[in-house]
Amino acid sequence: MVALVTIEEMEAMLEEIAEGLPEVFYRELNGGILLLPERRMHPKGVGDDLYIMGEYHRGGSQGRYIVIYYGSFAEVYGSASPSVVRRKLEETLKHEFTHHLESLAGERGLEKQDKRDMARYLSRKVRRT
Repeated sequence: MVALVTIEEMEAMLEEIAEGLPEVFYRELNGGILLLPERRMHPKGVGDDLYIMGEYHRGGSQGRYIVIYYGSFAEVYGSASPSVVRRKLEETLKHEFTHHLESLAGERGLEKQDKRDMARYLSRKVRRT
C-alpha cells in the first residue's frame, strides 16, 4: 500500500506532537522516541489484522523508550488524510507515554486495560470462525 503520509512527514508530525507534551512526561525516558520504518504484527493477532502501532520499552541496556512503527501506520491508515494520521499518531504516543508514566509510578492500569482489550479482540475472532 502506498501511504499518503511519508515517513518524513510523519516524523515532523511526531516531533510537533512530542514538543507539545509536558516536560515531566520525559522524566527517565532516556532512550527517547523512535520512529521506525517497519510494520509490526501483534503475535496474538488472528490473520493479518492486528498491527502494533507503538510500544513502550523499559529496562534492559537501552533503558526506557517509546517506539512508533511507521509501517504499521502505513498499513492501517495508508489511505487516510494527514489529519487522521496525525490524530492517530497523537493517540498512540499518548498511550505509550501513559505506560511510561504508570511504570514510573508503579502502576499497571493501562497494561490491564490492554489485556482486557486483547481478550475482547480474541473473543470476537473466535466467534467469527
